[in-house]
Amino acid sequence: MLVFATSDKGGTGRSVTSCNMAYQRALQGSDVCYVDFDFGSPTAGAVFQVTDVERGTSDGGLHSYLQGRITEPDRVDIWSTTDRQNLVDDFASPGKFMLYPGDKSGGEFAASPEAVRRCTELFVRLEEEFEISLIDLSAGRSHAIDMALEATAQAGLRKTTARWMVFHRWTRQHIIAAHGLVFGDHGILRTGVAYGHKEDDLRDAVRFVRTATLDLDSPNLNLRDPQIAWLETCDQGLRAEAARKSLGSSTLLGHTPLDPVLQWREQLISKDDVFKKIANEETLAAFEDLARKLTEDRAWEGL
Repeated sequence: MLVFATSDKGGTGRSVTSCNMAYQRALQGSDVCYVDFDFGSPTAGAVFQVTDVERGTSDGGLHSYLQGRITEPDRVDIWSTTDRQNLVDDFASPGKFMLYPGDKSGGEFAASPEAVRRCTELFVRLEEEFEISLIDLSAGRSHAIDMALEATAQAGLRKTTARWMVFHRWTRQHIIAAHGLVFGDHGILRTGVAYGHKEDDLRDAVRFVRTATLDLDSPNLNLRDPQIAWLETCDQGLRAEAARKSLGSSTLLGHTPLDPVLQWREQLISKDDVFKKIANEETLAAFEDLARKLTEDRAWEGL
């Protein structure tokens, strides 16, 4: 299964959330790879705390592969190269967990026919080796999105299950932006149809993920009553706005809570972090739930 992670705006928590989803899915026993298609800023290695590729690889990354300079892109075994300790407890039987980094010196580039061909071949190979390949795309209407849509429309991938997660913060501006990215004139649906996708199939493959949401019932908020009342009014307005723009409950894969750890440091959240009370248990539970839903058909049906 190919799972694409995208957002219309930066700062949504897309990369750190998708990294944590991939991590949790590998802990659940699946063979997982994380493919850093954030061409302008390939920094997934920093979230996984793999020092050698924290800003991409020196050479041999996805840029070099897609632009035809090498025959195979570099890949990194996260379990054996991460600087993080206690990512796996003694009772876990994790699956394979690989990172495909971009190039340090790479940047955004257009999806040429040769790049699309190489991208398609890469996705086919990933499908053969991994249960889930999570591809983190650049924010906005990027060349990376175009390449992914065109590649998945090719004959070799038409029978492959491809799903799209669109990340957004719980604000009116982000709701408007996420709607435009999917449903706008140059959004995912219309662009995908232009490449040969069926609109209904592509629409059914899109789900939204709300990040850094406030739990107004949490005792940790320490807010005054007027502030709580104001936030509740805002929340009601946002729910109505989301429903009008097709971002309501039927298209929601899940949400993640606001967590101080992720505000200060974009990292993987482990059980050890929760045990030490560094991270909140609710954050870990949200990542675990999202990771499970990636392959739960019922979470992707019923629109």
